[in-house]
Amino acid sequence: MRKGGILAVVMGVLIALSPWVQRQLPPGYDPFSPLSVDDPPTFITRLKMKHAANHPATCLTVLKQAQASGRLRFNEVDDISGQCPLLASVRVQGFGSVTLSSSFLASCPLALSSTMFVTQVAVPQAASLGIALTRIDHWGSYACRNIYHRTEGRLSEHATADAWDIAAFQLSDGRQVSVLNHWSATDDRGRYLRATFQESCRFFGNALGPEYNAAHANHFHFGMRGFGVCR
Repeated sequence: MRKGGILAVVMGVLIALSPWVQRQLPPGYDPFSPLSVDDPPTFITRLKMKHAANHPATCLTVLKQAQASGRLRFNEVDDISGQCPLLASVRVQGFGSVTLSSSFLASCPLALSSTMFVTQVAVPQAASLGIALTRIDHWGSYACRNIYHRTEGRLSEHATADAWDIAAFQLSDGRQVSVLNHWSATDDRGRYLRATFQESCRFFGNALGPEYNAAHANHFHFGMRGFGVCR
């Protein structure tokens, strides 16, 4: 009985202190707060992202909050049927002040990860060079095909709009930073690409670049499969 009473007191103290403890936790470390695209990619944040990926309504709520805060511009789209159906997908129009070479279809989880990547990596990395990121040139996301366009084999992540291919970044000083032309460069364009790619791995299930294989020599492939694959 005495042990039970002590345990009850301890539990009562913990419950009473929980609001205070929660207020002391920095963003990305509070398991009870709603996910935000501004949360750093901690283990807790990754768990929340996984939860959002499995709950479309939750994921869409986070996207709407990101749009309200000016981090993302998107539209909800009708479901697509056929060989490569899409459910609860969105059309991404841009990320804050960063425009796109064209809008693209994305699964909600891809739109979420992409928003976090642009907000927390692509834009700040450009700012560290004293310039602004103005546009992202990409090759799209949704394509009903197998991996590497093979006639047989499993479907590509693009078949479910779960991957985004980026070819280049446009900077406010007029320069284009191209994956094909500047990945190995020793100037700030090369450093920008390598740092941006390395940091991207914390937001996507897989990030594939020029060092993965020849097929990715001219673009970054950011996909949702896996967990932290960075090659």
